[in-house]
Formats: sequence, structure tokens, C-alpha cells
Amino acid sequence: NMDSTLHYIHNDSDLSTNSSFSPEEERKSKVQDVVPQALLDQYLSMTDPSRAQTVDTEIAKHCAYSLPGVALTLGRQNWHCLKDTYETLASDMQWKVRRTLAFSIHELAVILGDQLTAGDLVPVFNGFLKDLDEVRIGVLKHLHDFLKLLHLDKRREYLYQLQEFLVTDNSRNWRFRAELAEQLILLLDLYSARDIYDYLRPIAFSLCADKVSSVRWISYKLVSEMVKKLYMASTSAFVVDLLNELVEKFCRCHKWSGRQTFVFICQTISEDDCLPMDQFA
Repeated sequence: NMDSTLHYIHNDSDLSTNSSFSPEEERKSKVQDVVPQALLDQYLSMTDPSRAQTVDTEIAKHCAYSLPGVALTLGRQNWHCLKDTYETLASDMQWKVRRTLAFSIHELAVILGDQLTAGDLVPVFNGFLKDLDEVRIGVLKHLHDFLKLLHLDKRREYLYQLQEFLVTDNSRNWRFRAELAEQLILLLDLYSARDIYDYLRPIAFSLCADKVSSVRWISYKLVSEMVKKLYMASTSAFVVDLLNELVEKFCRCHKWSGRQTFVFICQTISEDDCLPMDQFA
């Protein structure tokens, strides 16, 4: 059945689901013809709390880990069989279960397509953004992979929330900020010059002044890529304003570390050919 399953997966026609099922319709909504129904029923029962007590305390985590594979096998036309189970796992009391889903939500989005992703995955994604750092890091590590699957207007909504990634449960969790800098480099391709200047620039400058050198080094690369992107966008006002702010904020900083940051950013801009030399000068 794999050929027909893959055909369904790549078919863009998403089936709408009715949220007000009767018990009989509820049972029918879990029926499909790709795998033996008894096997699927056993899988769906892994979220039953009694199973955690009698079979394995981490059975819900195993269920969450396998869910993208099950979704791929069933195809997007059978997502209605898994939707309730996914939402149950997404609100599980154990953070390890939610973390597992957070790390794979971008893969599931590819399987389901943009319509189902917007309707069923985006609300879960938004919930993970406000979760514990252990869960948020799963979303953050694949932020670009998920956002690039959304429509532009939906994608722009997340510009307002990127600033929140600078705040962590533990301020010593510098790897979180380093990952944010890495993701922002990738996100430059998804947003306009104005969005980059208005929303990503303040975050980048904040990361350049981080207390941890590993975060700062990635941030220098982020700023240089930002300079290149703004210059290539042929909106000279943005790149000139950005360069002036670099001079004002770092070159003329009263702390030696700020002035050192300016030198390192200049080095990165120069090495990566982000600006023509006359503009650089």
C-alpha cells in the first residue's frame, strides 16, 4: 500500500474534519484502510493513562516519538484518525512527551501540508512557544523549518514573538541564545528588508552584547549576513542606518568589549564580502 499512501501524502486535497462528532461518528473517524485497524487502535490506546501504570511509565513518550512515522504511513487524508491523539499528547503533563512533539512538529507539517498545518499544528506550535525551556528548544531548533511552511501573513505574526526567545527560565542557558542566533541567520531569507530591520536587528544587537563569547561569535555572523541581505535588497536607507547604528552602539562604546565587538563585526563583513569595499570604507 506504500505507493498509494505516498500518492495521498503528496495530494494537496485536505479533507475537512467535523469537531462535533456523535460517539458513532467518533468511532468511524478513527477508521482507515492503510494498516490493520486493530494495529492502529492499539497505537491510539497508548495515550490511555492506565497504560502508563500497567505497561510502561513512558509509553506516552514512545507514542509521541512514533507519531510522525504513523502519520506518514496513513497519509494526510487519514489525519483525522490521529488528530485527537496528537492534541492529547501535546497537552500531556510530562514535559518529555511535549518535548518529543516539539522536536518533530516541523516534520509533521511537511506530511500534512499547509492547510492542515495552519488549522491543527499552529495552535500546538504556539502552545510550545510558551512552554518550559526543555520544550521550547525543540521548537527553536527547527524554527526556520516550520515557519518556511507557513503562508507569508501567518509567518509575519511570529516576528513579534522572536524577542521572547531572549528570555529563558535559566539565564545561564547560553546554548538557547546561541541556537536563536543560528536560526535568525536562516530566517533572514524568509522576511523582507523592512521586517529584518524592524524586528530582527534589535535581537541581533542584543545577542552581540551577550556575556558568553560563543553566542557573540555566532551573532557577528548574523549581523554580517543582515548587512549583506539589506544591501542586496537595494534599500540603501536600511543598510546605511544599520551601519551608523553599529558605529554608534559599538565603535563608540565606552566599554572596550563593545569596541572589540565592532572590530570583529567589521572582520566578518570584510571576510564574507557582505559589502563592496567602497561602501565598507
